Amino acid sequence: MNRVVVTGLGAITPIGNDVNTFWNGLKEKKIGFGPITAFDTAEYKVKLAAEVKNFDAKQYMDPKAARRMERFSQFAVAAAKEALEDAGIKMEQEDPFRVGVSVGSGVGSLQVIEKEHTKLMEKGPGRVNPLMVPLLIGNMAAGNISIQFGLKGKNIDVVTACASGTNSIGEAMRTIQYGDADVMVAGGAEACITPIGVAGFAGLTALSTSENPTRASIPFDKERDGFVIGEGAGIVVLESLEHAKVRGAKIYAELVGYGATSDAYHITSPAEDGNGAARAMLNAIYDAGIQPEQIDYVNAHGTATHHNDLFETKAIKLALGDHAKQVKINSTKSMIGHLLGAAGGVELITCVKTIEDGFVHATVGLQVDDPECDLDYTKGEGIHMDVNYAISNSLGFGGHNASLVVKKFEE
Repeated sequence: MNRVVVTGLGAITPIGNDVNTFWNGLKEKKIGFGPITAFDTAEYKVKLAAEVKNFDAKQYMDPKAARRMERFSQFAVAAAKEALEDAGIKMEQEDPFRVGVSVGSGVGSLQVIEKEHTKLMEKGPGRVNPLMVPLLIGNMAAGNISIQFGLKGKNIDVVTACASGTNSIGEAMRTIQYGDADVMVAGGAEACITPIGVAGFAGLTALSTSENPTRASIPFDKERDGFVIGEGAGIVVLESLEHAKVRGAKIYAELVGYGATSDAYHITSPAEDGNGAARAMLNAIYDAGIQPEQIDYVNAHGTATHHNDLFETKAIKLALGDHAKQVKINSTKSMIGHLLGAAGGVELITCVKTIEDGFVHATVGLQVDDPECDLDYTKGEGIHMDVNYAISNSLGFGGHNASLVVKKFEE
């Protein structure tokens, strides 16, 4: 099987619209939460979100193309542009049928549904935008990346709710391992901070109702009360080691393990003993050809809902055994909120930068220890340490569990 390496990174996040700004924000414990500006929250219990700031799609694509994309697709194209430029991919030197896309979105565009439904009700079916469907559907993040950059290989959109980004990267990894592509642009994109989106998640009591940004998304804290909804995109360029070497690419890290399971338990709650998530972690670890004791760092799903953090803690203990007490764990969602289908993409970038810089960021906002969440969640300050193997976890509604193992690159 082909070895798979990471050669490009691109991110649009609530704390920065490029990878360096985002990563420096994580190191500086910058939080991206604030009052929702996308709509009036007067009648909502939920007041805070992690919105992307100062994003202008026309900086990344021509205005006509931007107008034919909804916000989630614009984020995806912008992050893909950064990742491809970072990787130094020159499409005129590539066989376009060997360069593919695997970018997930959990929801697609709720904005266009809201807008066009209002038109339908007020003005009739003849006034609905003829482009409504291609603007709305979640695969258009992947589709638009392909169109914008001329990528003609496998083009897929894995939809597994909050595991979409991680599954999409895992499936891209498999595509290269199997020889179906030389290069894959992979990750996730999401933008559903809308009235119906926030109302829907709030109805599940999944969202934090805190109005204090420093106590809103507080993973593993005893006082946690839900996640803060975020938006953005995280895109990586993956390629076969052989292809990367031929073109002299900078290699950030090697992607070595992918595991995916289902809880087969409940549509929103993880399995209470954590066995599904634990098995996904173990599948990824064994796929990497290593032992659980070799994992240095876990980027947890860490949503700050009561159930997730408790059951994910159990899962880490199940998967890593006694080593769970030694491993460093953190939640990037403590600063950027939950990017839903984009979370896995942004969090894999976090793992890659953690390995590159030898720095594990703090789980910001974690202050009050929960006796049931009793592992090392990098409370207080981040830590400089050598990270050889990192694992990134994503768990989605529907019982979807996905884990990726990334390692420091060695010849």
